Amino acid sequence: MTLDANYLRGTMAAVMSILQHSTCPQNFVFHFLTARHEPKIFTSISSTFPYLNFNVYRFDSNRVRGKISKSIRQALDQPLNYARIYLADILPSDVNRVIYLDSDIIVVDDIAKLWKVDLGEKVVAAPEYCHANFTTYFTDSFWSDDVLSKTFKGRLPCYFNTGVMVLDVKKWKKEGYTQRVEEWMVVQKLKRIYHLGSLPPFLLIFAGNIRAVDHRWNQHGLGGDNFEGKCRSLHPGPISLLHWSGKGKPWLRLDSRKPCPIDHLWAPYDLYRSSRTWLED
Repeated sequence: MTLDANYLRGTMAAVMSILQHSTCPQNFVFHFLTARHEPKIFTSISSTFPYLNFNVYRFDSNRVRGKISKSIRQALDQPLNYARIYLADILPSDVNRVIYLDSDIIVVDDIAKLWKVDLGEKVVAAPEYCHANFTTYFTDSFWSDDVLSKTFKGRLPCYFNTGVMVLDVKKWKKEGYTQRVEEWMVVQKLKRIYHLGSLPPFLLIFAGNIRAVDHRWNQHGLGGDNFEGKCRSLHPGPISLLHWSGKGKPWLRLDSRKPCPIDHLWAPYDLYRSSRTWLED
């Protein structure tokens, strides 16, 4: 997971939910990536979770500053949002597999189940959504370009959300996927082929070529769209992970006294709320 002062509250809630629903929380190692040295953040985690096995790594924002193109939402343009691309370079060499999680999630199942997914020959495992209109993730200039539009030839591209992924770090590094993602970011700079930050480069490389896992592991979009963050309800079916992707974050909506009904599922894991706030609710 990434560590950022603006999302620390969400990260703490996510960690709390993972530990609370795990059968063997002592088996977990958390890897946190941060863009700057902030002792207060480190202290917050270690004091809140004194027995947590975790490491903090500094992500050098200069690796992506010249490669980031402006997207439809400012939060998506932060360098730390691109840190997931560089996990294979940052994590220790003995880490072969990781689960990458966004900070706006709550896990309500034992995450060890997701960890055990059989990747086979794939590099990425994630819930896959083939009913989504895939063409909307790229611009008209992409689809009208004879060369670029052939990118997905020979595969059925489906949307997946990069906020919840199981990654084979060793294979990622061996096959040079960081460089492949960066190459698409260069194309984006030149031709503007997408609008959504760090997600489309992953889709360009992996869509139609991932290990699909059950949708229960990413009930995404609970933060609404990227413009207004309107309230949304849960999709039908079982749930193992709730994801407030989109503009609306539950802690901000709760603080504003204008929460969506779904935000009350996040609130019990919020370690920053005072007892007085609970009473007032």
